[in-house]
Amino acid sequence: MAGTWAIEAEGLRKEFSGRVAVADLTLRVAEGEIFGFLGPNGAGKTTSVKMLLGLIRPTAGRGWVRGRPLGDRNARREIGFLPEGFAFPDWLTAEEVLWFHGRLSGVDPARLRRRIPQLLEQVGLAADARRPIRTFSKGMRQRLGLAQAFIHEPRLVFLDEPTSGLDPAGRILVRDFLLTQKAQGVTLFLNSHLLSEVERICDRVAFIKGGVVVETLDLREAAAAVVTLQIRPSPPELKAALQEWGELLAFTDARITLRLAPGRRPADLARWLIGQGLDLEALIPQSLSLEDVFLRVVGMETG
Repeated sequence: MAGTWAIEAEGLRKEFSGRVAVADLTLRVAEGEIFGFLGPNGAGKTTSVKMLLGLIRPTAGRGWVRGRPLGDRNARREIGFLPEGFAFPDWLTAEEVLWFHGRLSGVDPARLRRRIPQLLEQVGLAADARRPIRTFSKGMRQRLGLAQAFIHEPRLVFLDEPTSGLDPAGRILVRDFLLTQKAQGVTLFLNSHLLSEVERICDRVAFIKGGVVVETLDLREAAAAVVTLQIRPSPPELKAALQEWGELLAFTDARITLRLAPGRRPADLARWLIGQGLDLEALIPQSLSLEDVFLRVVGMETG
């Protein structure tokens, strides 16, 4: 059973009337990290999140959240959720929505009276606390939904497209809010199609394709995943030797391009090359964008 992981899934599978929605959800999310969950439409992301939340039961496999089995009531008290396409009764005010969800989550009234103004200030809605939601823009509703997910001070929060409908200023506000939550030890599980936002705030990401988690990537290690080398001359035997360091993308007399294997660092490669007596003229790290990695892992699938 998980003890040091906020989320742990082992071979979770979900079938609906014989149709496989998720074939193999296997991943681990550390306490206090921001974890991105990426894949094309129809890859099984929503079904995976519902299993982790305990909203639907897996057909097979095992999983835990904060050390407790999926669906455990005590675990649910520590979880927040912002679904995609949520809706609040539009005659309520922002204060009333947060009060309702706070009481539903068991938050003490005295604590709520302090908590609601703080949250509305953090998501930029303090001046709109008593306005009916029907007067809110899409971006304002999205920020209110975000506040709702955090009203009961959860330790783990699932966020489905949290920056949907936000303008650039709104995305910056939400990004800062999420980083503040992380600094307070909250674990965030983030599903988003805005790869630039994921790249800015996530520590690690998992890619799901065809209902299977196909790769997990540490974004901190991926910053220099590709290097270009200039070695003159480039002996033919070097080509085989470099394949121990990663995937060769190009090998010519003038230039060598190499995608480093996980755990391999450019500095270590440079020392090794010099130690082999080679004339290393240049080693140039090239940061891969998350979009580049997404297309390499998932491909051009659309849905």
